[in-house]
Amino acid sequence: MDEDTTERARPDSEGTDDSWIRSVPSGGPLSGERDAASRRTHVREQANGSGSTDDERTKREEQFSADVSKSDNRGRSAERTDRKEETGTVFLVGSGPGDPELLTRRAWRRLRESDVVLHDSLTGDRIVDQLPESAEVIDVGKRPPQRTTQDDINELMVERARKAEDVVRLKGGDPNVFGRGGEEAEHLASEDVPFEIVPGVSSVLAAPSVSGIPLTHRDRSSSLTVITGHQTPDKDESAVDWGALADSVEAGGTLVILMGVNRLPNNVRALRNHGVSCETPAAMVQKATWCDEKTVAGTVDDIVAKSRDAEIESPAVTIIGDVVSVRGDVEEWLLR
Repeated sequence: MDEDTTERARPDSEGTDDSWIRSVPSGGPLSGERDAASRRTHVREQANGSGSTDDERTKREEQFSADVSKSDNRGRSAERTDRKEETGTVFLVGSGPGDPELLTRRAWRRLRESDVVLHDSLTGDRIVDQLPESAEVIDVGKRPPQRTTQDDINELMVERARKAEDVVRLKGGDPNVFGRGGEEAEHLASEDVPFEIVPGVSSVLAAPSVSGIPLTHRDRSSSLTVITGHQTPDKDESAVDWGALADSVEAGGTLVILMGVNRLPNNVRALRNHGVSCETPAAMVQKATWCDEKTVAGTVDDIVAKSRDAEIESPAVTIIGDVVSVRGDVEEWLLR
């Protein structure tokens, strides 16, 4: 997977130039089997006469590329040019769950155009390795031993933007799903720094999906709740209403817990104490879409022991609810 580090296309200021599209890496950490399956499907379609011709597909792809470029030129080019004389722009970009192929096209283009990239600890190594050489890359992860405080990150974004640099604040998943994107947006606004938010594929969606677990299902679940696992259920000041969560799960809802590996025993105990059946299906997905992705499934009664035996580590997503049982029905045919 090669990243063009010499050309820095700027579609916002150059009309419908779509040369940036060619820089999107082809092939991610887990793309081989998907590509093979796609080729088999293509052969079957051609044999049955139901597949599109190469010319038709090419026309559709060209039209899609033109539409993407056009939609990105939303009357903001002149405004950004004026602002550039005073300050740069900060882009709060979601890097997705880890596989480079799951970054959006806009995310890849913002990275190609950037002067500096501030990335966190959850940004996939394959993505960091492909960042353009023309950009200064700074690790601002909050994990020890080199823990960067949020105040430091806020100050750095503003400082570099005021040097008329375009700054990408690259975050794992989506910037606004437990990513402090809201806090950073507020800080940038208070400092009169223009910014843009580029959504990413959150692990809330990616981890269950790649493991064959639908978050909702017409016959199993019609509601979804997402919480952070950092909260300690045993404390009275916990912001999470575990009684309400237990009621939701018992009523057929799906519960997703992010960042809850270390407190899994506490979280499971809290749910059990508030009435969740020990037979309720549960699963944990470690590093979804990374090369060392791992999934373990069980029940509320045994998920702690199973995750410990499987040596599940952070980052991991916990899914609790009847939808987890779907994995057993589809796993044999799920390409990973």
